[in-house]
Amino acid sequence: MISTTENAASYFVDRHLAEGRANKCAYREAGGGRSLTYQQLAEGAGRVAGAMMRAGLRAEERVAMLVLDTVEFPQIFFGALKCGVVPIPINTLLAAPIYDAILRDSRAVTLFVSAPLYETVKSVLADNPYLRSVVIIGDEAADSAQSFDDFTADAEALPTAAVSADDVAFWLYSSGSTGQPKGVQHVHASMQATADTYGAHVLSLTESDTVFSAAKLFFAYGLGNAMTFPLAAGATTVLFAGRPTPADMIATLNSENPTVFCGVPTLYAAMVAEMDKSGPPDAPLRRCISAGEALPEDVGKRWQGHTGVDILDGVGSTEMLHIFLSNRADDLAYGTSGTPVPGYNVRLVDDAGQDVGDNEIGEMLVNGASAAAAYWNQRDKSRATFEGVWTRTGDKYERRPDGRYIYCGRTDDMFKVSGIWVSPFEVEQALASHPSVLEAAVVAAQDAEGLEKPKAFIVLEKSANADLEADLIAHVKSRIGKWKYPRWIEVVDDLPKTATGKIQRFKLRGPSAQ
Repeated sequence: MISTTENAASYFVDRHLAEGRANKCAYREAGGGRSLTYQQLAEGAGRVAGAMMRAGLRAEERVAMLVLDTVEFPQIFFGALKCGVVPIPINTLLAAPIYDAILRDSRAVTLFVSAPLYETVKSVLADNPYLRSVVIIGDEAADSAQSFDDFTADAEALPTAAVSADDVAFWLYSSGSTGQPKGVQHVHASMQATADTYGAHVLSLTESDTVFSAAKLFFAYGLGNAMTFPLAAGATTVLFAGRPTPADMIATLNSENPTVFCGVPTLYAAMVAEMDKSGPPDAPLRRCISAGEALPEDVGKRWQGHTGVDILDGVGSTEMLHIFLSNRADDLAYGTSGTPVPGYNVRLVDDAGQDVGDNEIGEMLVNGASAAAAYWNQRDKSRATFEGVWTRTGDKYERRPDGRYIYCGRTDDMFKVSGIWVSPFEVEQALASHPSVLEAAVVAAQDAEGLEKPKAFIVLEKSANADLEADLIAHVKSRIGKWKYPRWIEVVDDLPKTATGKIQRFKLRGPSAQ
């Protein structure tokens, strides 16, 4: 079916005008920056659509968005959807060679880039065989590029185009926690599918909510937090363009008074450490959520102790667009990833594809309406990941008899000690529960006999004594068992992570330990 109502922009932008929210604030930039009412969002998206058509873009062509979390982001994203062009938000923290690879892989014909990011990507633009134009946001035109203001000036606002619910709406590039990013294609129906499941059953937003997501708009978790869910409810979203440092996040909670905060485990851990020194923020929080990596139990409990609000830890993926397994406000157990979100089914399977029982470890497969259509230009990978209605997550889990799921690690991160599976995350949680440890990552390393054993990399609290190895080993043994403890512990200044906060353990797997 081809219809304007099947276009995601119709539900998330257009309908608010008919429902009386024209003058309600949809977006505001933190720190007294600019804002958009729902009327201004609709008009701005319409002008972007008109400007795209005026510039010669055609339906189904792709535009890359290297755009910070500012009010231009939702206007460009929904403007593209309105005219059938496919927007591709891109991680704003990458290096020029990765941008070159993504731009060439996607064959984007236009690049929208925030002015502070232009110099980073500039060197790879001249030789790109697909780009026809570059539009710079927040500055005057540079080189052969055009400013965003000039691009949209006097453009006629276009009505929303008719599409099929199964038309590809946008792409997201995977975060690359295990290597090179992949282009993940999502259809128009996917956004509302996440709103009707996680948004409705876990977040339960209303028009009176104000949402602040430290997680950025360029990846699936942040896109849902700061666009899908608040726009579905007619709520207000706070945008923060800068790097989400713990101090800045606490200051923003104090100044913007959000009711909902969306973070990732590494940020929550750092914010808790900051609150230990400076105290909690004075914000009317009623709900906090986490994803990206499993939340350590100790971090969740310390956050609750400071703020009085629990963190609802969940699991999602770029391929499923948002969270499909989660704790809920009335059903929470720290140290677990909760239960399937209504609307999703999950399975745990062994290497032969057979379902495993309770208290056994298996790879998680998920079935839900928000699943991606495919990976772009990677047929073999698409066939291996999308198996009928099931999507392979690449995550290992254990299901408890009470139906809750415990994260064990990425399939590539799991290893066996004495023939028994070891979950890196279980060891990391035990280490992170020690008061001197801020963060931990565990990988397999080989001992002198060539046998795999756990090796830990830890980031210490600032006041901690670095000579802690014996104490940490005893601490881990007492919490999770004597055979799972790390045989080597290396103190580091920080851990390698993706922009989404996921630890890149593959970068820690170096030469065998001696």
